[in-house]
Amino acid sequence: MVNELLEDLRMGLDPVAFSRHIGIDPDPWQAEVLRYEGKRLLLNCCRQSGKSTTTATKALHTAIYRPHSLILLASPSLRQSQELFRKVKDGFRALENPPALLEDNKLSMTLANYSRIISLPGDQATVRGYSGVTLLLEDEAAQVSDDFHAAILPMLIVNRGQLITMSTPFGKRGFFFDAWNDGGGEWKRIQVAAQQCPRFTPELLDQQRRALGDMFYRQEFMCEFVDTEEQTFQYDLICGAFDDGVKPLFDEVDMV
Repeated sequence: MVNELLEDLRMGLDPVAFSRHIGIDPDPWQAEVLRYEGKRLLLNCCRQSGKSTTTATKALHTAIYRPHSLILLASPSLRQSQELFRKVKDGFRALENPPALLEDNKLSMTLANYSRIISLPGDQATVRGYSGVTLLLEDEAAQVSDDFHAAILPMLIVNRGQLITMSTPFGKRGFFFDAWNDGGGEWKRIQVAAQQCPRFTPELLDQQRRALGDMFYRQEFMCEFVDTEEQTFQYDLICGAFDDGVKPLFDEVDMV
């Protein structure tokens, strides 16, 4: 009994110990994410790097060891949010002595300590109303609309909740690209390219490069923000067309 209490205390204090308890031995960058306690975290990660599994583990750990927590899982579509939620439930089922549940369905779960985990669709018109959020996970964030991102940010104000925004790049556009490149010091940034994942062999990556082509490979596995195929002008050319040092031809007064 004493050993069980000590183990539970150890897992409560260290999310990495909790992750190992449910059968997930994290890579160094995953351990950093699990232990991160700051308010804003950007994860620019390649495909199949384990970002969803890691953040789902963090969500479950928060729900169990922080009573009355509200954890929201947001994605561009409800299907994607449910997939992240499925990883949370996989972790829950791996627990030796899981806590009792007051609610358990396809979209949410409520623990006996009144912590809730809820999956949301990427529609700003239907997500308003939540407040006092402890942890907000924004998956595939490069494809989340700016309107949706703006709608969910106020949910973090009351509790000074933690926001973890994670994605593979999707062009040089949107809030994820802006935050990664020019979001200021409030964000901690972690980039995980394919070479940092021990599960990827050079042979497998070479196969993916040949199958995807250079541009998509750089985006999906090298975590590069590349110009999309449908762009008429490259992003750098557009930025180069602007010069703050050039004075306008007409003053505002002259134009009235």
